[in-house]
Amino acid sequence: MADRPWILSALGMMWLATAVGLGCQPVSEPGAAMATGVASRAVVQGTDAPGDPAAVALVARRARCSGEPPVLLCSGALIAPDVVLTAAHCLALLGQDGGYEVFVGQRLLPAPDGQFVRVAHALSHPGYVPETHENDVALLRLARAVDVPPFVLPSRSGGGPAVGDATRVLGYGDTKDAQAPAGLRRQGALTVTRVDARAFHAGPAPSMSCVGDSGGPVLWAQSGPEVLAGITVSGDVACRTEAVNVRVEAVLDDFIRPFLAEPPLSDTSTLHLDALCRESCADARECPSGLACVASAGGPGRCVLSALQDGDFGAHCAEDAACASGICARLDSDGAEACRCFTPCAAPPEPTEAPDASKAEGCASTSGLLPGLAGWVILATRRRARSSWIG
Repeated sequence: MADRPWILSALGMMWLATAVGLGCQPVSEPGAAMATGVASRAVVQGTDAPGDPAAVALVARRARCSGEPPVLLCSGALIAPDVVLTAAHCLALLGQDGGYEVFVGQRLLPAPDGQFVRVAHALSHPGYVPETHENDVALLRLARAVDVPPFVLPSRSGGGPAVGDATRVLGYGDTKDAQAPAGLRRQGALTVTRVDARAFHAGPAPSMSCVGDSGGPVLWAQSGPEVLAGITVSGDVACRTEAVNVRVEAVLDDFIRPFLAEPPLSDTSTLHLDALCRESCADARECPSGLACVASAGGPGRCVLSALQDGDFGAHCAEDAACASGICARLDSDGAEACRCFTPCAAPPEPTEAPDASKAEGCASTSGLLPGLAGWVILATRRRARSSWIG
């Protein structure tokens, strides 16, 4: 097991550098991506899985409407029309309150062929232990339901896979094959090798889950249709011998069912998109849909979009060129009215001196973007595990 989980891939680092205007390559240790298996590419020795639409991808929320490629963080399993089950460590990079989207479709990269849905609420299991991956599961409430049949959950007394049973894993992650890059939903066969109270381990038969498959479904059929038996959470660094999966049955009654029983999210916003620089917020429920309430040190809370500083949202747009501010921001995942011109409340302070690239811990951010994110990303790169992949 890894000492501390981390899911930061080289691709994810490059995207975050672009999103916050860093203008330089991410800081990393020599050979770190190779050692940890974090180059985000899908199921090893797997095959395409066009017939499993309930297996989805978790991506970082896209803040711009022009030229921003999606970034694969993890995989996930649709368990209700508006609920996705994934791994809790998949939320480690951006936080439980970070900006996320779910992609529904077989091909995410390099050109998405499917639909994006904004994540309105994320919740990690209260008993999640990062060091051991115990209860390493999280639930995502989507901003709208999707027209896809969800996976079948195990029954309360249905048991689970035993040693020697065959299972089927799905995900968008690493294939260890340069000719088969990440971002395509694939499937593969595993054999259960060990069963614990809250998790089961599996080996290749001949496939193996890998980086980017975390949070993805592990299906099992004892007699009859397949059920969602597990969620992928970790494995050996080479993605050759072992995959670790949280048992869905173990978190069904204390975590999943109560979440499913909650009423649908309602819009309680009271603030206006074009007046957010003048209006403060106490919590996200007051903000227009898709925005979070963020308070700076000593200042009032403001409704903001992930990766952007506080500002107003004006006319509808399709690209940056249509906006006087130069930023066409994505308030929602899809739709004709998803994008609006963004105007920052205030310009960021001018740097006192030019940074020395040879000594810099990070890079300066550009106008309209959160200033503290770059340093946080750099810190994240130093928390690497070398004994297993996680992500």
